Amino acid sequence: MQSQTPPEADPVDPGALAARDIADVPAAELITTTAVHLMSAAAVKCGLADGPDAADHLDLAEARILITALAGLVVTSAPDVGGQHARSLRDGLRSLQLAFREASDVPDEPGKGPGERLTGSVV
Repeated sequence: MQSQTPPEADPVDPGALAARDIADVPAAELITTTAVHLMSAAAVKCGLADGPDAADHLDLAEARILITALAGLVVTSAPDVGGQHARSLRDGLRSLQLAFREASDVPDEPGKGPGERLTGSVV
């Protein structure tokens, strides 16, 4: 007797589902979501996390990389995401740049802090 396997009920390709889901999201929303993730990670690395172990997560080398990446995203996408989104992203970026300076024992020269070659000096 030959074993029969039941036919698959419409096999789902996870890649196709993800592509369809992404296709439905406006570019400004994707950019803003990505920026928020970068901001959150940078804040944690600057020691701004909540809780008693916040200082354990301080890593200014990593924060510098994240803030610089965020600055690139914010500066280059600002003309396309709309005024309100761009303003909020620039404000968040500037706050992180200032927090980085405050957390650093050896301050960068004006214009040399993370992302400042893209945004200009924050001091």
